[in-house]
Amino acid sequence: MLKSLLGIAPKQEPDGSFSPSWLALKLSTSNVSDFERTEYAAYQGKRAKILVVFTEQKNMTMQNGKDFSTGNHPVEALLPMLHLRNAGFEFEIATVSGQPVVFEMWAMPRGDTEVVGIYEDLKSSFDHPKRLQDVVDGFLDEIESYAAIFVPGGHGAMLGIPEDPNVGTILRWAHEHDLFTISLCHGPGSFLSTALAGHEFLYRGYNMAVFPDSVDKQTPMIGYLPGHMPWRLGEKLTELGANIVNTKGDKTCCVDRHLITGASPLASNELGKLAATTLLAHLT
Repeated sequence: MLKSLLGIAPKQEPDGSFSPSWLALKLSTSNVSDFERTEYAAYQGKRAKILVVFTEQKNMTMQNGKDFSTGNHPVEALLPMLHLRNAGFEFEIATVSGQPVVFEMWAMPRGDTEVVGIYEDLKSSFDHPKRLQDVVDGFLDEIESYAAIFVPGGHGAMLGIPEDPNVGTILRWAHEHDLFTISLCHGPGSFLSTALAGHEFLYRGYNMAVFPDSVDKQTPMIGYLPGHMPWRLGEKLTELGANIVNTKGDKTCCVDRHLITGASPLASNELGKLAATTLLAHLT
């Protein structure tokens, strides 16, 4: 009851999961994003396609057994996509099994016409994404039409995607064919898939920006998470040989070879600009 009075009690959803508390939402979300409309010399070549791998899973079970109502963070997904679309790229939307994309709708900046606009524009693709296996089956035949792979953040990116062998296959093929890989916040959990089935971790020795484990450890105190994380993303990446360049959940972005990463939702706009300009420079 005291937590409820203080606004730090996570809100229980109809399915029994918990979304962030009133205080956590006030501190970490906004009715408008910091999207910065940028003019680009739009790409007009044949490699205009970006495969976006979303999560289809909603609930993450914490160490205490409570479920966190998660999915993909809308700002982390849609701001980079706005920049990439404005730079002339188009999207192929996929989830692991072809089930609809799940968003953390409690984080949607509903007063932001740009963000809500691209969400509505792509809603049919979000509701009816491709099955990743089907993408894999035709990927090499169409490799010349792709520019990059994008795995948005949100805690939901740690569900299903890191342990799916098709994700690992797509990321290795992207690496082998000089495609860029873009991710932010908890999206780099997808990189763990490259070490499945005895494969060497693809990003050993790479610099990358990732949401800090230290912040995830603190957020239950304000009711953002209903308990402590089931596992630590940064810890797993570091154990495999990645070099995480940030210590805060801030605007840090990083480019290392063909890998472009960002630290948190706060990095979404900068990551989008960086990804757009980097892809344009590489392709033209």
